[in-house]
Amino acid sequence: MIEIRHEAFEHYFRFMEERMNIFWRRFNNEQGPLTSDQILNQYKFTNVYRACDRVSQYMIREVIYKADESLTGEDVLLNILLFKVFNKIKTWEHIKKCFPVITVNNFNAEKLSKLLTRLRSKKPIFSAAYIMTGSSNNYSTLTFKHERWLEMLNTEIIKGKKIERIIKADSLAAVYEILRECTFIGPFLAYQYAIDMNYSEVIDFDENSFVKAGIGAQRGIKKCFSGLNGYSFEDAIRYTYDYLDVYQERYGTNFDDLFGRAPKLIDLQNCFCETDKYLREKIPRLNLGNKRIKQRYKSKLQPINYFFPPKWKLACNALISH
Repeated sequence: MIEIRHEAFEHYFRFMEERMNIFWRRFNNEQGPLTSDQILNQYKFTNVYRACDRVSQYMIREVIYKADESLTGEDVLLNILLFKVFNKIKTWEHIKKCFPVITVNNFNAEKLSKLLTRLRSKKPIFSAAYIMTGSSNNYSTLTFKHERWLEMLNTEIIKGKKIERIIKADSLAAVYEILRECTFIGPFLAYQYAIDMNYSEVIDFDENSFVKAGIGAQRGIKKCFSGLNGYSFEDAIRYTYDYLDVYQERYGTNFDDLFGRAPKLIDLQNCFCETDKYLREKIPRLNLGNKRIKQRYKSKLQPINYFFPPKWKLACNALISH
């Protein structure tokens, strides 16, 4: 059996509860402090629901569902991947200003590379959210990381017909495996990209059918469980999902979900990563190498016009200062 470290696992549920409370206080435009939890007040933590985060919201609303009606399913998936390579709204908007409609037929890695080479001399073009490798013998003749990624999209994703295979895939796990074949795309990114694609109407799989624990989530799991006893990190996430109500009752937490949508495996995976960060301050003796939280919280006044995939059937369209 999996062994629980209750002093840490309880904080997993308390993090979920209070982080969701913060979301709803913002959403309802409540006055006063968002939280009395000094750790959540000082440092930056993502939402319980991955789809609520600012960049994910932009991608869902602007990249996927405001796409040109002429785009095919393959084009939509390509645009998702192109956006996610940089995962930075300003980079995407700069690209779209020069190339308003990007398709598998007009994708030009060389022109895009030149555009972004000029931009990178002025400001960062990659988000700091993910560690994006750019080292590979396959593309060693190209100077910059963005050039190598763009050529990989051109050579492996488009010309290699991987988008066609993704559309024909019979499971979320199969989409993940196809993405894993690509240079630069490791297990964590493959899972994240598969979920991003699954927000669209092009593919539609149960988010609870597959999960992959990232490095941050693995650290959080190691802190919350004193022994997995042969079970995988993914098993630990599924265990948490299966017994969510049981542990909420045990710890006396009350989780206010997203318009009736229960958290999925991707969200629970995400919360283990955030709990790892939270516990660095709350229980510092559970040290697994990372001793401090890197990003401090900064209030952003620009509101989010919340929009979720229509297939989720959530009633939500409101402004929130985030």
